[in-house]
Amino acid sequence: MMDKNYLTIVVPCYNEEEVLPETVKELGEILNKLIQDKLINQNSKILFVDDGSKDNTWNLIKKYEEINKNVTGIKFSRNYGHQNALIAGMTVAVKKSDMIITIDADLQDDVNAIFEMVRKYHEGIDVVYGVRNSRETDTVFKRRTALAFYKLMEMLGVNMVPNSADYRLLSKRAVEGLLEFHERNIFLRGMVPLVGYRSDKVYYARKERFAGTSKYPLKKMIKFAMDGITSFSTVPIKLIMNLGLLLVVIGIILFVYTIVQKILGHVNAGWSSLMVSIWVLGGVQLICLSIIGEYVGKIFTEVKQRPRYTLEEDDYSEVKSQEQKNDKK
Repeated sequence: MMDKNYLTIVVPCYNEEEVLPETVKELGEILNKLIQDKLINQNSKILFVDDGSKDNTWNLIKKYEEINKNVTGIKFSRNYGHQNALIAGMTVAVKKSDMIITIDADLQDDVNAIFEMVRKYHEGIDVVYGVRNSRETDTVFKRRTALAFYKLMEMLGVNMVPNSADYRLLSKRAVEGLLEFHERNIFLRGMVPLVGYRSDKVYYARKERFAGTSKYPLKKMIKFAMDGITSFSTVPIKLIMNLGLLLVVIGIILFVYTIVQKILGHVNAGWSSLMVSIWVLGGVQLICLSIIGEYVGKIFTEVKQRPRYTLEEDDYSEVKSQEQKNDKK
């Protein structure tokens, strides 16, 4: 039974040379314990995806490959982004894996939750979400904006698991289902629930980053949120139409009111109200155009069908080929 329980832990990396030694150590200990308990195959892997790092990350990955048979990696030709790194890791790993866990390299997600995830997989669960039980390590601003984002996504009809990021376990068939989604504007937190299958949650306390700096500053967080909204809901477009209708109605009412005032002789200089109206309507128009432009931009990206990423090196596949040859012998 153990031979079928091949686990691959996919770890996206971008300039993670400071934290990588500790990441290898902690994930390696988890992997060894699972192997000892006969919960996973002894050839299970930690797959690092180097997302075009500019530091010594890839050289470190190569170094750990030489001294640890359970460590391997793939390397992008340039930076393609966190979500594409996760997709690439799952695409490469799903060919041989029975289950895949995705986790960031910064060690903020509690690696000990992996034990419970694997146990739930053995109970027949296909998707196990890692969910934070608190946001105490976040700033007040980040806590409030995160809560507002989840509320907004719920209002827009997007099915998401609150307080879960990209720390999750997926069975082979769940990953294969996920990879059937071919869009280029990737938002995995919204895509995974669409796959279906039996799901469950594992709760954990999120820690401070072990080393290095966050790869998600405010600018990237805003872009990530916009990708999530515009990739999964057309509600904003409908709201724009309703806003336009409301403005037309208000305009008609003001037009009638102006005529009545003219008839009654109550005419006042309207320079201020005119200028305010121009600025307000101009702002509304620009906001509406920018939202529509966001959708048009996504259509533009999708129709080109460009590859999500380009691999420069793929040590994972090479290792798997060698393992197959050894098995045949």
